[in-house]
Amino acid sequence: MSNIRRKSADVLEAIGNTPLVKLRKVVPENCADVYVKLEYYNPTGSKKDRMALAMIEAAEKSGDLKPGMKVVEMSGGSTGAGLALVCAAKGYDFHVVSSDAFSKEKLDMMAALGAEVDVIESHGGGITLELLEKMRARVNELLEDPNTYYTDQFKNFDIVMGFQSLGKEVIEQLDKPVDVFCDAVGTAGSLVGVSTALKKAGQNPRVIVLEPSSSPMITKGEKGSHSVEGIALGFVPNLLTPETYDEARAIDEKDAREMALRLSKEEGIFGGISGGLNVFAAVQIAKELGPGKTVLAIVCDSGLKYMSEGLYSNP
Repeated sequence: MSNIRRKSADVLEAIGNTPLVKLRKVVPENCADVYVKLEYYNPTGSKKDRMALAMIEAAEKSGDLKPGMKVVEMSGGSTGAGLALVCAAKGYDFHVVSSDAFSKEKLDMMAALGAEVDVIESHGGGITLELLEKMRARVNELLEDPNTYYTDQFKNFDIVMGFQSLGKEVIEQLDKPVDVFCDAVGTAGSLVGVSTALKKAGQNPRVIVLEPSSSPMITKGEKGSHSVEGIALGFVPNLLTPETYDEARAIDEKDAREMALRLSKEEGIFGGISGGLNVFAAVQIAKELGPGKTVLAIVCDSGLKYMSEGLYSNP
């Protein structure tokens, strides 16, 4: 299949159609093949562009979002940037509630794309349930204006449709079935959307949920503080029901960061920490499966979003 994009009518048509790459160096010999979707090829450098477009277009179709209304969301930055992009292209004002716990690059990108950004102060920069509750309280204040539409990403099932496109692309790009799909979850939209698309195509992947070991809500029922942006928000997301996955694993954040650095140096894949977490787990699973099997993971966003955070400082 050609990787050349066709001419787009606007920036929204540039969302999706991202490369699928086989890892060559970070996967040892005598292991399963590991393929990764490079989602930083989306316009704002993140997989969240897919769900942002899906949420806005579904709201327009239902009539819940009308011209002249303001869109509101709380976000660590990637969903917010995606929504800012979509709202800019479609002519909606966008107000996002975020925090200083998230990278400066993400906050700056949302503002650059026209969003009004509220920054909620965290305690020590940790991503915790308490921080999210403060952000949600600010959202509730904004929703007192009747001319607002809240995309409510954590309860919005339209995001699954947005991520089914990613799964359909994998089916077209890969000439064999996926044996295991592993994914770190925030909303769980990509995990559910991709696995749904694979299963609709007749595949039967083992679906493994990932989270940081410092915030093992799914694996142990314990919340905690961590710094892997976009995932593990201190609660089990609504989309993540028992029938949507087969297993859950907790990954040390140190291993995720080290894998992100390895991907950059050894594979030329310049992604963020969650991508490092996904790939670290995928390589472990590949070792367990052995040759002849296929593991799928997602590099969720670009390393450019984390330059001030320190991930790539003197690696």
